[in-house]
Amino acid sequence: MALDESDLGNVGPDKSRGAGGTPGGLGEFFMGLAMAAGGGYLLLNQVTVTSGYWQLGGYNAFGISLIPLLIGIAMLFFNGQSKLGWVLTALGALVILLGIITNLTIFFRPTSLFNTLIILGLLAGGLGLIVRSLRTKV
Repeated sequence: MALDESDLGNVGPDKSRGAGGTPGGLGEFFMGLAMAAGGGYLLLNQVTVTSGYWQLGGYNAFGISLIPLLIGIAMLFFNGQSKLGWVLTALGALVILLGIITNLTIFFRPTSLFNTLIILGLLAGGLGLIVRSLRTKV
């Protein structure tokens, strides 16, 4: 079936647009969104994040990671169009960001199996309803 340009934008009384521009499914979308948001909140509430020290060969390595960033910033203050300055600044910022992320310890706090099943059920069911609401109803 070919797409007819005359049908574009014409929404009749029986062709109301819902989630994702598809006919119908607006109630399913919002119910799924509420379930997924609730399940996501409960899941993230059970996660604990801690951090440790930056170690390189047993020594604190945070100061070393600042060197490319500081040299790049100094070069940019001297000449704002310096490509090497921009590369060093971006590389230094990337090293710091990656260092922060790699030194995080993330774990799931102990909870009951029932709570875990409720959390994951809400999340999976909500995402399923959202995807189902985006399909065209026949």
